[in-house]
Amino acid sequence: MIDTVIFDVGGTILDESHEFAAWADWLGVPRHTFSAVFGAVIARGLDYQETFRVFRPDFDLAAELERRVAAGQPESFAEEDLYPDARGCLESLKDQGLFVGLAGNQPAHAEATLHALDLPVDVIGTSHGWGVAKPAPAFFERVVEAGGGVASSILYVGDRPDNDVRPALEAGMKTCLIRRGPWGHILDPSTVAERCLFRIDSLDELPSLVAKHNAAGGQLPSSAEQT
Repeated sequence: MIDTVIFDVGGTILDESHEFAAWADWLGVPRHTFSAVFGAVIARGLDYQETFRVFRPDFDLAAELERRVAAGQPESFAEEDLYPDARGCLESLKDQGLFVGLAGNQPAHAEATLHALDLPVDVIGTSHGWGVAKPAPAFFERVVEAGGGVASSILYVGDRPDNDVRPALEAGMKTCLIRRGPWGHILDPSTVAERCLFRIDSLDELPSLVAKHNAAGGQLPSSAEQT
């Protein structure tokens, strides 16, 4: 049975297109060029920050974030950056009586911003607030702790097979892979994806899949539940 559903943030409930574009503008790089290099970096399995270093070899993320704040162009997101299916999915899962949360790699400002969005969730955790980032096992230990302490009753939802699905599975959780955003479309290692309980293209699909799984007492084979 699934008692808790925890969502990754960027690429899962939050569309980061606006922020990727803002970084391209900040670096003075055409947005199309930035996107192409970003995709190449992901396909090669490198850290996303290598994208910035292609254009600026001495790039330091923390320093650049401070410069953006000083210039009145801080990294940020708002209601309009949520995927259209995010809020409704969270509400539907809450209506099923489930414990719902967010836990992702996010900078210092993100936790307060997520709280300000007043999303229908019970807990919000970030890498900055927890002092550990995905895919470290300690991050997913915090997810399990935040989700009630029973890993097997938690479904972790994310767009990345590498940072979300694999470590969540290793921590004993059930997983759902959503195929969207750059990582969701570029990375598709079948050995990881095939171990997911669900694979979806939209969060609109998730509430009914969870309800069906729980109605069957959590006994349906995953292949029958995936879309």
